[in-house]
Amino acid sequence: MKKHWWKALAAVLLIYTIVMGFLGDVPRQPILNETIRNLYFHVTMWFAMFIITLVSLIYSIKYLNSEKLQSDYKAEAFASVGLLLGILGLLTGMVWVNYTWNANPNKILLWVKEDVKLNAAAMGTLMYVVYFILRSSVEDPHKKARFAAVFNIFAFVMLILFTTVIPRLSDSSLHPGNAGNPGFNMYDVSSEMRMVFYPAVIGWTLLATWIANLRVRLTLLKNS
Repeated sequence: MKKHWWKALAAVLLIYTIVMGFLGDVPRQPILNETIRNLYFHVTMWFAMFIITLVSLIYSIKYLNSEKLQSDYKAEAFASVGLLLGILGLLTGMVWVNYTWNANPNKILLWVKEDVKLNAAAMGTLMYVVYFILRSSVEDPHKKARFAAVFNIFAFVMLILFTTVIPRLSDSSLHPGNAGNPGFNMYDVSSEMRMVFYPAVIGWTLLATWIANLRVRLTLLKNS
């Protein structure tokens, strides 16, 4: 039981996040209104994705140094969960941008092609889709692990560029801080929001780690 305390912590933090995310008090800000609650889900999932893909990168580097397949299994598992978080981050972002800024009044197509941050985030996430396509195209375990490890390094660098650098080169985004929209530094000053935001980041990261560890165990069983 002592070894699994962090799993219980993940469950507690996420239950707390969901309850407070929907029922807790939030600042009544213009434009955002009640949709500011998505900060606890959309933004925190992206934070968790960065952490998880960084762990995947570390295991890829460990494989290149040791050529132990177990490191590759872990890199793949963390990359897959990172990709899941990225997809969830995109979906929550698509809903948020539509219901907050009414970018698509008909609500049929949620994608907002004019939002450079949304497009850049999609490209960063796509790098990990390519990572798994590359893995599936090679059969030899060590050759697959080697190619995947090298591409994983490239994918992480591109993820950072697409999500943190490229969006700063353009102001054509509906995200806070762009195109005349106030930044979140004006909205997240509430201590009540911080008390939910940071536990949410930890909770999503722990849950992602839990899922990745289960995937590693399944892979080891399949290859034993």
